Amino acid sequence: MKLKEIQNLIKFVARSGASEVSLEMEDVKITIKTSDSSTPIVVQEPIVVPQQQVITSAPSTPQVVDSTPESSFEEDSNLITIKSPIIGTFYRKPSPDKPSFVEVGDVISEGSVLCVIEAMKLFNDIESEVSGKIVKILVDDTSPVEFDQPLFLVDPS
Repeated sequence: MKLKEIQNLIKFVARSGASEVSLEMEDVKITIKTSDSSTPIVVQEPIVVPQQQVITSAPSTPQVVDSTPESSFEEDSNLITIKSPIIGTFYRKPSPDKPSFVEVGDVISEGSVLCVIEAMKLFNDIESEVSGKIVKILVDDTSPVEFDQPLFLVDPS
C-alpha cells in the first residue's frame, strides 16, 4: 500500500466519523482509530521492507517546539504552509553528521527535499510542492509530528 493511499484512507476515516477501521491485505494490516478529538491514530503491523536511510543516533537533550502562534503568520496571506503528510518523527538532516536539508532564507523549488519523517522505522523524504523561500521552520529537529501539522512557512514570491 502506497503512502498516498494510506493518507487518503486516514482522511476518509476522519471525515466518516468512524471510531475504528481495520484493513488487511496480503502482508499489510492497518488499523486506524480516532480519538475524541478526531485525530486519527494509525497502527500498522511491521512489514519487511529494505531500509532506505539509517539515522544512527539522535540528541539525548529534550527538544522544545516553537510555540509561536500561527495566527501571527496568517496575517501575511501570501505565505504557504507546508504540512506533514504523515505521523512520525521530524528530522531536518539526512543523518546526524550531515547539514540540514533547508535553513530559514533558503530558496527551494518544487520537488526539493525539505526534511525526513520517520514512521515505523521507515524514513520518508518530504518534498516541497511549491517553489519559494523558507520563512520559518515550525518544528524542532527530532520532534514528533502529527498528520497535517504545519512544518514550514514558504514565501512563494
